[in-house]
Amino acid sequence: MAAAVSEEETQLQEMEEEAGASAAVEEEKELESEDEEEMGPDGSDAEGDESSDDEKENQAEIQRLEEQLSINAFDYNCHVDLIKLLRQAGELVKLRRARQKMSELFPLTEEIWLDWLKDEIRMAEEESDREKVYELFEKAAKDYICPEIWLEYAQYSIGGIGSQGGIEKVREIFDRALTAVGLHMTKGAAIWEAYREFENAILGTLQPAPGSVPTPEQQEVLNAQLNRIHTLFRRQLAIPFLDMEVTYAEYGEWSDKPIPGSVTQLYKKALQQMEKSKPYEEALLVAEPPKLAEYQTYIDYELKEGDPARIQTIFERAVAENCLVPDMWAKLTQYLDRQLKIKDLVLSSHDRAVRNCPWTVGLWKSYLLALERHGAEHKTVSDIFEKALNAGFIQATDYVHIWQAYLDYLRRRVDFSKESSKELEELRSAFARALDYMKQDVEERFGESGDPSCMIMQNWARVEALHCKNMQKARELWDSIMTKGNAKFANMWLEYYNLERCHGDAQHCRKALLRAVQCTSDYPEHVCEVLLSFERVEGTLEDWDTAVQKTETKLSRVREQRAKAKKEALLAKQEEEKAEQKRKKKAQKKKAGRAGEKRKAEEEEEDDEDEWGDESEQPAKKLRGEGDETMETESGMFSRKAPFQKTSQVPAAQKARAAARPAQQVPHDSRKDHLSVFVSNLPFSLEDPEQKLRDVFQSCGPIEQVRPIYNPQGTFRGYCYVQFESQICVQEALKLDRKEIDGRPMFVSPCIDKNKNPDFKVFKYSTSLERHKIFISGLPFSCTKEQLEGMFKEHGTVKDTRLVTNRSGKPKGLAYVEFENEAQASHAVLKMDGTVFQNHTLNVAISNPPRRNLSDKLESSKAMGSMMPPQVFGVRGRGRTQLSLLPRALHRQSAPESKTENGTLQSRSGEPVQETSATAPQKQMSNADFSRLLMKK
Repeated sequence: MAAAVSEEETQLQEMEEEAGASAAVEEEKELESEDEEEMGPDGSDAEGDESSDDEKENQAEIQRLEEQLSINAFDYNCHVDLIKLLRQAGELVKLRRARQKMSELFPLTEEIWLDWLKDEIRMAEEESDREKVYELFEKAAKDYICPEIWLEYAQYSIGGIGSQGGIEKVREIFDRALTAVGLHMTKGAAIWEAYREFENAILGTLQPAPGSVPTPEQQEVLNAQLNRIHTLFRRQLAIPFLDMEVTYAEYGEWSDKPIPGSVTQLYKKALQQMEKSKPYEEALLVAEPPKLAEYQTYIDYELKEGDPARIQTIFERAVAENCLVPDMWAKLTQYLDRQLKIKDLVLSSHDRAVRNCPWTVGLWKSYLLALERHGAEHKTVSDIFEKALNAGFIQATDYVHIWQAYLDYLRRRVDFSKESSKELEELRSAFARALDYMKQDVEERFGESGDPSCMIMQNWARVEALHCKNMQKARELWDSIMTKGNAKFANMWLEYYNLERCHGDAQHCRKALLRAVQCTSDYPEHVCEVLLSFERVEGTLEDWDTAVQKTETKLSRVREQRAKAKKEALLAKQEEEKAEQKRKKKAQKKKAGRAGEKRKAEEEEEDDEDEWGDESEQPAKKLRGEGDETMETESGMFSRKAPFQKTSQVPAAQKARAAARPAQQVPHDSRKDHLSVFVSNLPFSLEDPEQKLRDVFQSCGPIEQVRPIYNPQGTFRGYCYVQFESQICVQEALKLDRKEIDGRPMFVSPCIDKNKNPDFKVFKYSTSLERHKIFISGLPFSCTKEQLEGMFKEHGTVKDTRLVTNRSGKPKGLAYVEFENEAQASHAVLKMDGTVFQNHTLNVAISNPPRRNLSDKLESSKAMGSMMPPQVFGVRGRGRTQLSLLPRALHRQSAPESKTENGTLQSRSGEPVQETSATAPQKQMSNADFSRLLMKK
């Protein structure tokens, strides 16, 4: 058998050498062709100057990145850029050093590892180099459970089968790969197939020559190899994989015997399992990263199934795609701690967790506990703790938590039965170091202690009192705690009191409570009660009298302070209410002043609303839901409302058309909405809109009529109807939507009767959040589209720009800019918001138009209008003074608002109202009557 194996290795080595020689020849040809391409026709280096300039730029950039990393070694992106440049420059020594430094600080991604491994494989020449590549593969396999890295590892090991024990090493690596990623439902099958191909290649070398009979030893080796391949097939068919039917059919073709029934039964069971898991795999395939919800659902399913290997596999897949999500790592390590409890697996997962998310203190605490749980050496635990301190936590309290975890570990190492020990001294030194660290490092960095309640010092005092019986040290620690601003809190004094009660004496208990009564400001009643309770049990009559006197004095002073504070709060509240009432009155006056102007403007608009005649079923208000006047408003943005402009001069041609319109009214029966389109958002200043629109739509087909809409004064309203002869023309006309007419995009929509279809809406611009588009306000009116595009093209690819104008084409100082993606839009907002352009400060934000609901707005405005109190003006309108010049005796109570229905005077509620002096008709008064009233007054 040994002779057969030796012959097998010799043949495989010859195959490897031939393959290596052919690869070397191909590589040499490629290099020669590359050299020829780089040389010019005359043999000179045509690109020499350009390449030298590029090399200088690369060298300068490499030097800059190296200097930046010397300042901040934890800059991940800087490491990635440096490795990329060094690889392009071909500086292999620096490249290897840069990769090693990065791998010491961070786990590398799959792409970085594969590039590194391929570079090292190309440079490996001697057997010692091959061992270094193996070590690198081992390191890569620990960062992430990655099928591609394991497959590359196994394939690389095949190149060394010519060495002693090479075949066994390949099989060992394949077996480890199957253990690590063999259950991966979508990618694990590739490892199984590669393993079978390797064993089939060996089987081919063992086959006897045609016509020859193998010896018993050769037949034994051949049978062992066949059994090995059978075993691989059967193991794979017992595991659920996507497309596992292909493997089953391949096994049937390969085997010269029928597939055993037991194998078929396991295959069917795995097939059922695959069908159950298939929906979760399909959900992962179609989901967008980070796929957290999909992975969590898949994990919950596997946890219910209860297969530890499959649970670990899906967890590893989740953390590989979400390596920067601390919660996912926490769930994985918690499962391994509580369920599998395999030391190497648990500690490896904890190490990977803190390397991926070093800023998460919870992962470091779990790591320390896992090390202690699995009996790691003290030096190892201490080293991990030191790494945690240098991890760069984002909160001051995180350092308190990690110190507490480490101090708890040190306390559990101490044997307190001994008066002094090395472990106890180390614990006390750690407590002292923790306090110095919090005071110096943490407070300087965050501007706060992170431990305002002095929890570390409290724990130290408890350890000294409970385990070391050293109350003197405990009292010194509590004195320090109270001097750090904690003396005003009752709970701190009660903690101290409880410590003295358990481990001290009555004298110090009384002393602590008396100081508490004097200093406490948050819950003094509780402290007083505890003092009195203590003296009832422990004190003498003199002690009791002292306690009563102290508590009464304290509580009296507290009541006075609270009454004073309550009075001050009440006065402050009254002042706020008065100020609020003043603001409301001022706002009501302003609103009342505008009400008359607004009502007058609305009446003028209502006069213009219905100039259609028979065409009133397409109300002009439809345009307000579609046009650009209301569309530009941004949620949360500054916006301008175009001022109401009254046309003072109307062209004579338009006046003539307006005068002639009654004779040109289109009969209702001749209108065909299904053959018409509604064209809106046109400029009011458009001259001869009928002919203009005929020219625009003549390419769509025969036009029956164009009906532009005018108000009674002859001004064009900005919309019209175009009626065609066939339905095909309507579809062609709709394609002209957004085409610009005199600088404004016209809106072309189907002609729908809003009375019959009230829910039909055609709003041409988005009314939801547009992350790839930004909204700019505060632009100068002179800004052009070219200036706008030039301003923002530095921040990304500008797909479209739009300056918002009113109907007359005048700019409103608003604009929209559409980018290629969300990242470019976000970058533009960060860089351009608040910048100054032509002495105008720009406001830039992500486009988020409000929802369109005109009917609700109209109803709410009417409701608000009905709630406003009616404004009464004299013959001169609002005078310069609000003083009443009518004698108070002539004032009468205002009658309630009422109406007469069917001859009966009714109130608002509809109930009849009896006539009183206020409601009955008043008799006309004479001058004598007025004189008598004045004399009475």
